[in-house]
Amino acid sequence: MYRTHPAPPTKPVMLQRWHDLLFMHWSVPLEQLRPHVPASLEIDTFDGQAWLAVVPFRMSNIYPRGLVPVPWLSAFPELNVRTYVVRDGKPGVWFFSLDAANPVAVSIARNWFKLPYFNAKMECIEKEEKIIYSSHRTHRNAPSCDFVGTYHPVADVVIPEVGSLEYFLTARYCLYTADKTGTIYRGEIEHEPWPLQVAEAKIKTNTMAEPMGVKLVGEPLLHFSKRLDVKVWGLERL
Repeated sequence: MYRTHPAPPTKPVMLQRWHDLLFMHWSVPLEQLRPHVPASLEIDTFDGQAWLAVVPFRMSNIYPRGLVPVPWLSAFPELNVRTYVVRDGKPGVWFFSLDAANPVAVSIARNWFKLPYFNAKMECIEKEEKIIYSSHRTHRNAPSCDFVGTYHPVADVVIPEVGSLEYFLTARYCLYTADKTGTIYRGEIEHEPWPLQVAEAKIKTNTMAEPMGVKLVGEPLLHFSKRLDVKVWGLERL
């Protein structure tokens, strides 16, 4: 089984499409991440090493199941900062931040999915087969963060092999989050295996991890994915 655990038997609540995504992964000391992840979640490691990712992309075709996409709500850039966690044997993603260029979507996601979304001024365009991406956080009373860079794939599409580092970093079929009381929730997702391409990037500015005091040292591991269709389920209280 490629999935780490079976998909829920119920129908998803939302559909999404992710485009022009860049995984930028840095290995980081686990102790730098531990203060920012609830104690009830185990930080997942590969060969003893923890990882942090900065992930720029754009979304489209976002809509609740049974409805149709709304132009002013269903397409916008997004930029995530994340690490990897496990609970009850289910490996998933923990988001430190999610910046998005749609205030309505930010408000819905903060309240419905209890995720740390932030408003940002963002641009994601394709020019000469490269993705030009910029983001500046504008959320009120939130720490300022910026990302500016250009990226593109440089190899053929490969599906990560089970057990590989690329599989560990991308085969994540749920997310974990917490509310203001510290209660943990799990949100399931479903999609085909990631179609990854080795990528190159020129990063002009990247301060996305600075609010946590995490230093991103060295060159990141870079992977590009052109498109992925995703099904999303509602949160389950743990």
